[in-house]
Amino acid sequence: MQAQIVLTLSVGSLRPLLAAKDPRCLTLLDVPRFAATELGLRGLNLPTGLLAGKAASDLDKLRDLSDKAGCPCLVLVEETPLGFGDPRTEVRAAIEDRMRRLAAAANRLGCRDIAVRCLAAATDADFDRTAAGLKVSLHEIDRYDLNLLVIPTEGLTLDSGKLTDLIKKVGGFRIGSLPSFGHAHASGDLEKTLRKLAPYAESIDATVVGFKSDKAGGEKHLPFDLKVCVESVRAVGYVNTLALDYVGKGDLTEDLVRARGILEQAVASDEE
Repeated sequence: MQAQIVLTLSVGSLRPLLAAKDPRCLTLLDVPRFAATELGLRGLNLPTGLLAGKAASDLDKLRDLSDKAGCPCLVLVEETPLGFGDPRTEVRAAIEDRMRRLAAAANRLGCRDIAVRCLAAATDADFDRTAAGLKVSLHEIDRYDLNLLVIPTEGLTLDSGKLTDLIKKVGGFRIGSLPSFGHAHASGDLEKTLRKLAPYAESIDATVVGFKSDKAGGEKHLPFDLKVCVESVRAVGYVNTLALDYVGKGDLTEDLVRARGILEQAVASDEE
């Protein structure tokens, strides 16, 4: 029997609730309880934008609340693309400083991974410089025993083949990917893209767009099948986390709960 995939939350999904001061989830400190009790999820991928201006004590409190809710902080996601291959000395120094700060924050939160986007063109020169820059960043975060995950982004890492080549070029067991169902769908070959990136992934964003009633009276996720996504990643032995990431325009709580139900069923069916 294969290990179980754990369903978690990409916390950026809750921005509309937080912005509206929804009483169910007023502040970031309410997120762990809300994710666990209202959504039935068991971990958090945290975007850096929601942590802006937070003191170290706030991060400690968030970690404590997350642990108590059984919904720990797992991945710290840097939202601003970083030019790891930029040749300018001042830019490289700024990125190294940023990575040290991210590592310290991730450590306080109890995260095991930092996820980044690479600001780089799809050229051979940028490929080599970016690989070298990522190696330096790995050195900066090494003392915290953190993994560095690369998110597919416009430019060098948009193509799954280029991204896996980059990961191999950097080398080591602390470099990986954080792909998404949405990126895989946009690639034009959802199953192939997920199968290519999943072996390098510590977490995958389970992109949730919305639902439409089907002929059988059920709810079908559009524009892609969530069950097919699960089958694709399990086909290559994926056993880490799927972070539900809501990008739709409906009722985010209802849609996330619907998606969790489909994903739970798909994971359970695949394990039998």
